[in-house]
Amino acid sequence: MATRLLAPSMGEGVEELTITNWLKKEGDTVKELEVIVELETDKVTSEIPSPVSGTLLKIVAQVDETVKVGSTLAWIGQPGEAFDKTSPKATPVPETEKASTPQVPVTVKEDIAPTGHLSPLVKKIAAENNIDLSLVQGSGEGGRITKEDVLNFLETSKEVPAPAIAKPAQAVVESAPEDAKPAQAVGESAPKESPTSLTGELVHLSSLRKQIAERMVYSQHTSPHVLTVMEADLSKVLAHRSANKAAFAAQNVNLTLTAYFCAAIVNGLKSFPMVNASWTDEGIQLHRDINLGIAVALGEQGLIVPVIKNADLLSLQGLAQKINDLSTRARNKKLLPEEVKDGTFTLTNHGSGGSIFASPIIYQPQAAILGTGMMQKRVVVITDPSGNDAIAIRPMIYLSLVFDHRMLDGEGADNFLKAVKENLENWN
Repeated sequence: MATRLLAPSMGEGVEELTITNWLKKEGDTVKELEVIVELETDKVTSEIPSPVSGTLLKIVAQVDETVKVGSTLAWIGQPGEAFDKTSPKATPVPETEKASTPQVPVTVKEDIAPTGHLSPLVKKIAAENNIDLSLVQGSGEGGRITKEDVLNFLETSKEVPAPAIAKPAQAVVESAPEDAKPAQAVGESAPKESPTSLTGELVHLSSLRKQIAERMVYSQHTSPHVLTVMEADLSKVLAHRSANKAAFAAQNVNLTLTAYFCAAIVNGLKSFPMVNASWTDEGIQLHRDINLGIAVALGEQGLIVPVIKNADLLSLQGLAQKINDLSTRARNKKLLPEEVKDGTFTLTNHGSGGSIFASPIIYQPQAAILGTGMMQKRVVVITDPSGNDAIAIRPMIYLSLVFDHRMLDGEGADNFLKAVKENLENWN
C-alpha cells in the first residue's frame, strides 16, 4: 500500500492549511525529505518534504484548496502500487500505515455545516458581529462560506438611519438639472464597471494576498481608525549608531534604525500601558508582555508581521539581533507559526520605500500601529538653552500613529507618541 502525505501540524491553534504550490506533479519521482509542496497558514508559508522515496502517484489536495491538519494531501509509492483513489481527504489512517507526520492525529473530524465548511476566521467574524450564517450565501466550492462572503454580507447589511441619508439625497436630486445624473446617496454601492469593457491582464490573487485583503477590510470594519502625526529629530540616534555600528557588526549584528524605533516604542508602552492592549467584548485587555510586531515587506507577494516576544526584556543589541533574524527568515519563508502570533503592538517602516508619512491599518485586535517615514535632512528652527532661536539642518522623520478610538482618545495617543519622539530625540 502506498504512503499518505498528510497535512502536518503547524503549531498550536492552527487547524487549517492552504495549498499554495506543488513542486512536483503526478508521476514524478521524489526522494525522501525532498520538498514537494508548499503550504500556508493564515500567516506563514512552509515547505513540506516527502516522507519516503518513490513516485508521486496521486495529488489529492489542489492548489488554493484549504484542508484540515491531518488530511491527506497526496499518495506516494511505487508505480502501479495500490492506493485508495476515492478516499476523502479526512479518511482515518490505519495504525499500521506509515504517515508523514506521526504527531498528527490520524482521524480528522470535518467541520461541516449546511453552508459548507466554516473556517475559524469565518466563525470568529460571524460571532463578533452577531451574523446568522444561514443568511449568508456561500460562494466557495460546494456552497462554502468564505471570509469574503461574510465581510460582503456585513457591509451590505449595515443599517443607516433614513433621515441622515434619504432626505439629503432626495433634495440633491430634485434640485439638479434634468440632464444631470442623480446624486449617489451615502452608503449606496457605486456602479461597478463591467470587466468585459476593459482590456489587460488578470493577475490572480495568491493565498497571501487574499488573506492580506481580508484582514485589512476586516480591520477597517472593526475599529474606528484615527491618525496622529509628530516629527522627531534623529540627530542623537544617528550619532549613537555611527559610534556603535562597527562594534555591533563585529558580533554579526546589523544595527538598523528599526532597533532604535523598537526600543523607543518599548519605553513608550511601559509609560502608557493602555496602548499595549486589545479590545474584547468584555473590556480592554491590558497585556503584561510587550510583543512587538515588525512588518516585513515581501515584494509583490505582500507583507508579513513576525513578532519579537518580550521585547521589553531585550537590550538594543538584542532587539537588533531579533530584527535581523526574523526579517531574514520572513523573506526566506522560514518563520514558524508561533513567530507571527500574539503581537501586542506593531511597527511598520513604510519609509523604506520613500514614503514620508502614511496612515497604516491596525493589526487587529491591537490598540494601535506606528508607522515611520523616510528620514530627511530638513531645515528646522532650534532653540538653545538661553532661549535663542536659530535655523539648522537636522535629520527629521515623521512618526504616524494610527489608534483605535474605542480604546484610546487623542490625548492618550498623543502622550504615547510624544514619549516615543522624546526617547528618540534624547537618546543616551
